[in-house]
Amino acid sequence: MTQNSQETVIGRITSVFGVKGWLKVFSYTDPKEGILNYPDWTLVLDGKRIPARLEEGRRQGQGIVVRLKGIDDREVARTYSGADILVPTAELPELPSGEYYWYQLEGLEVFTVEGLNLGKVHHLMETGSNDVLVVRATRDSADQRERLIPYLPDQVVREVDLAGNRLVVDWDPEF
Repeated sequence: MTQNSQETVIGRITSVFGVKGWLKVFSYTDPKEGILNYPDWTLVLDGKRIPARLEEGRRQGQGIVVRLKGIDDREVARTYSGADILVPTAELPELPSGEYYWYQLEGLEVFTVEGLNLGKVHHLMETGSNDVLVVRATRDSADQRERLIPYLPDQVVREVDLAGNRLVVDWDPEF
């Protein structure tokens, strides 16, 4: 989930579903159906912000399908493909201690336990077995490599310091 300080991306519209204006959604929430708990969406497509209201939705195979208010035609629905789905960050539930939303980790500087700067968390990826931090080099990092570091609290990720904008990993910089 990426965000500005007031909104968080919780999913993306991928394509149309059926002929009555339903849309397929890739949900970034866990569980995937969690996206259906947020009725008021802001869709962002090609830099344009479009308010949207969730009328109904359900699990469909591995994904989610939804119907938005006022969209009941396949061709109109198609124009929303690729839109990011944002909700106010204040609406997200508070997480238990030690758990983080992706947007909270994005932008953190990454250091090894030895203090070597590896860069900043650019984004995260879901791989099935665990999430992966995509760490991109910065002006201050030890080298200019991009690294994929598994997000495994306690094993690899040793410390998350949101206030200090730091994440400490037990990671070999040569890997």
